[in-house]
Amino acid sequence: MSHDVDRSPDASDPRADEEARRLADDVAGRRDWRLWGTYLPERQWGTVREDYSADGDAWASFPYAASRARAYRWSEDGLLGWTDRDCRLCLSTALWNGRDDHLKERLFGLGNADGNHGEDVKELYYYLDATPTGSYAKALYKYPQAAFPYAELVEENGRRGLDDPEYELLDTGVFDGNRYFDLVVEYAKRDADDTLVRITVSNRGPEAAAIVVLPTLTLRNTWSWSEPTGDDGKPRLAAAGGTGDVIAEVPGLGTYRFAVVPGADGPTAERMFTENESNLDTLAGSPGRGRAKDAFHRVVVGGDASATGGEDRGTKTAFLFRQTIEAGASLVLRLRLARDEGAGVGALDVEAFEGCLARRIAEADDFYAAHIPDRLGAEARAVARQAYAGLLWSKQVYAYDVDTWIVGDPGRPPPADRAGLRNGNWRHMSLHDVISMPDKWEYPWFAAWDLAFHLGPMARIDPAFAKSQLLLMLNERCLHPNGALPAYEWNFDDVNPPVHAAAVLDVFTIDRRQTGKADIDFLERAFQKLVLNFTWWVNRNDDAGNDLFGGGFLGLDNIGLFDRSLSLKDGTTLNQADATAWMGLFCSSMLTIAIELAQVLPVYEDMALKFFHHDLLVIDAINGFGGSGLWDEEDGFFYDQLVIGDGAPVPVKVQSIVGLVPLFAVCAMRRDQHDRLPGLVRQIEEGLAKNPRFAAYVARTEVRDGPYADAWFVALTPKDRLLRLLDRMLDEDQFLSPHGIRSVSKRHADHPLHVRHDGKDLEVDYVPGEGNSRMFGGNSNWRGPIWFPINILIVQALERF
Repeated sequence: MSHDVDRSPDASDPRADEEARRLADDVAGRRDWRLWGTYLPERQWGTVREDYSADGDAWASFPYAASRARAYRWSEDGLLGWTDRDCRLCLSTALWNGRDDHLKERLFGLGNADGNHGEDVKELYYYLDATPTGSYAKALYKYPQAAFPYAELVEENGRRGLDDPEYELLDTGVFDGNRYFDLVVEYAKRDADDTLVRITVSNRGPEAAAIVVLPTLTLRNTWSWSEPTGDDGKPRLAAAGGTGDVIAEVPGLGTYRFAVVPGADGPTAERMFTENESNLDTLAGSPGRGRAKDAFHRVVVGGDASATGGEDRGTKTAFLFRQTIEAGASLVLRLRLARDEGAGVGALDVEAFEGCLARRIAEADDFYAAHIPDRLGAEARAVARQAYAGLLWSKQVYAYDVDTWIVGDPGRPPPADRAGLRNGNWRHMSLHDVISMPDKWEYPWFAAWDLAFHLGPMARIDPAFAKSQLLLMLNERCLHPNGALPAYEWNFDDVNPPVHAAAVLDVFTIDRRQTGKADIDFLERAFQKLVLNFTWWVNRNDDAGNDLFGGGFLGLDNIGLFDRSLSLKDGTTLNQADATAWMGLFCSSMLTIAIELAQVLPVYEDMALKFFHHDLLVIDAINGFGGSGLWDEEDGFFYDQLVIGDGAPVPVKVQSIVGLVPLFAVCAMRRDQHDRLPGLVRQIEEGLAKNPRFAAYVARTEVRDGPYADAWFVALTPKDRLLRLLDRMLDEDQFLSPHGIRSVSKRHADHPLHVRHDGKDLEVDYVPGEGNSRMFGGNSNWRGPIWFPINILIVQALERF
């Protein structure tokens, strides 16, 4: 069934800027403007999907040291790169300062076991600008002129403990005297399949310095993992006859030409080819031989001119530029990657190249002028624009077919018992999609609730992509047949807070506000799948059937006394204040969605009634089960409770955002909705008349004018308890900091919570910086720092109150 929808700006609207027109053309299928983008991962090594070890230690099985010589199975990576949506043809930049022992082809960082607070990238790089279609993108990398201190960073961080600060790249002194290069990479789309690349290398130091720059084009290795198809089925790169260009022939993508745009003063490029194949000699610790993935490293750093074999074809190619750059001067390289189906792409001179780039920058300016309010002021607008750049650059190709990963590839020995290590229950899961990542180095894999939080701001500049991401997570390739959402690749079975319904509602609301029309198709498609997820939550995480929920750590990592995902002994259960409150938010979001749908499709009145009733069940449980639910009247706070056998519940008195999550679940029915749905209103009133206890949880708004005047209002936290929670939350000696709401009350700095449980001494104190616990790897700390998405939810809840 089709409904009144609006999924994009109207390309014919004279008010639409050029980027808005590109977005509209892409959604309408007129031009595939999203085919290419900054989708290349910054790190593919050390990921679960590349781990074929027997023990499941992804960091040890594929460390950074192996990345330059071992071919990836599932994707590629590279420095500030560019690729198509399937990661078939990948463009990135490699560097050499004449002192490092290997090429800088990708960002360096410490694996989980190497850092004193877990994994950590040890580089300086910045995403500066981007548009939703990738029509323009810009990023900066800072490269030392001295030898990069790889060993020093590993050794010093290895010596430091949890209570020590991390040893960062700036601490090594390698940037002293400004002796470094700035690498600025810019991409501009001349057309949907025609990309211009401007690489600017600037010497920030006081003296002339030599640099080697290698714009590199790599074909993702797809041929080593599948049944042989012969040469015709294998992608290839080859020298273009009579020119210095490279022709890329990629099945399913087409033919592309990679070329240097000639300039009057640029250095001469040397063209090299090799194969994107593992170098087994290098990986075994012997000198590398043959045309393999690390051949360019052996040519440039090792001086082995024979490493590429002198051939003019392969599956990895680079233009090699050598230049000494004077102090304060810059080297500018211009390249082009464009579809070339035999008719040629046409010559492009520097003037035309620079003209196109200038237009795309101006169009990006116009786009953000329309999306970031002038009232913010110039500095705040610049911050917001760069924040959007980070959001857009952090989209990457994510490929992981769990069944193939478990069973192994044709003609190859089967891997170790993958299903017994992790994700064995997720063999249906098969993704090869562009997905918004928390971070393309530290978290180059999606996390379900992080992704949901990304999509509110994404909807403000690209609602079509935001909606597609939410539907992807609810797609049969992702959502488990039992209704569970995957958490993240380290363990899809872990449970993240159920925030997708709230995210769907947020994206729907933002889209409607911007376009003036409601995308009912999107809302209905999402709702149907969210019902499955809701049912899974009720059946899986409410063991006693009393509407008090568990679920585990729920994304809050080390916030508790112990890992809340662990099974407790002797019939002990944990009723979680945050899990129960998240379910309250789930109920209130589903209720609001059902009310929106019921105004167009009356059949959804029944679902609205169902979620209204379930919302009241959760409210009653968290506030009244066993007397006062999970509320502690003496402290004026919600706590988790341990229930040991038939004994009385024991509150776990950690004052953290676990006890503030109950603020989030707030639902109000507008007067116009009330008037349009008289049948639903009548059924609700009849039900409340029969159950006065539930009726006590339903209030009327105290607003005299506007759409919410005298409207029904349902909140997980009753008014008297809300006021007591706010007293704590807004106390600067407890939760309120100059920068937001802390994840753990500052009170625990002087009054840490000590508990002896199961023969162990457990403690939670206030730790505002890096964590002092190895729980969940040690690189995530919820015992003090301010977590931005949680603060946004608090602000949104207070607005509704």
